[in-house]
Amino acid sequence: MNRQFSGKAVLITGGATGIGRATALAFATQGASVLIGDVDARAAETAHMVEAQGGKAAFIHADVTDPAAMNALVDACIERFGGMHMAFNNAGVLPPQRPLHEVPVAELNLAIDVDLKGVFFAMQAEIRHFLKSGGGAIVNTASVGGLIADPDMAPYVACKHAVVGLTKAAAVEYAQVGIRVNAIAPGFVVTPMTQHWADSADFRQMFFAQNVSGRAAQPEEIAGTVLHLCSDAASFINGATFTIDGGQTAH
Repeated sequence: MNRQFSGKAVLITGGATGIGRATALAFATQGASVLIGDVDARAAETAHMVEAQGGKAAFIHADVTDPAAMNALVDACIERFGGMHMAFNNAGVLPPQRPLHEVPVAELNLAIDVDLKGVFFAMQAEIRHFLKSGGGAIVNTASVGGLIADPDMAPYVACKHAVVGLTKAAAVEYAQVGIRVNAIAPGFVVTPMTQHWADSADFRQMFFAQNVSGRAAQPEEIAGTVLHLCSDAASFINGATFTIDGGQTAH
């Protein structure tokens, strides 16, 4: 079996369920040690799943809205696994859908704190380490909502557009010191966060009418792109946002 990440460690935020969990398991299958930072205790289950398949993993309760917690998370990865070579900044929230003029301040602030500042603070901590270690790869989770817009999702759309811009900014700043920064833009993926949409007949009818694939994605279908972007095969990919939407934005 090809274990392209043997001897390497990856830090993942938001690894409790969905895309984060699937990506943690995929990294472990390829030989990586996995440190998961999350406020969701289900991330401990993800770590146990990695260990059950023979991999190395650990879970640390960490809030991405706290810069000090992100610094500590990077330090913990280095201490536990001897280094940190890759990072997947996946933690995020999906605010309730409502028209822009009705969005409460608290919901806007939560989206900004987690979906934007959380990525920013994680990147700061990761980049500081990579500047000392000689480089590494970072992948941020944006969304098709970072490329296009849907009604009643203004805070989410704004923050995900910002993640795409932040990814480009970091790639430009650090390309010549061995740090690559890319993003993924998944379409509709069935996860606990989106299950309410998957359970809605009206939403499925609307979504499948505009998606040429006629279905939603599974988290495992997103993980492969993250691994590729962290691999040596992607050594000349930097500042890019990879759309993984089954053709949703292609027409």
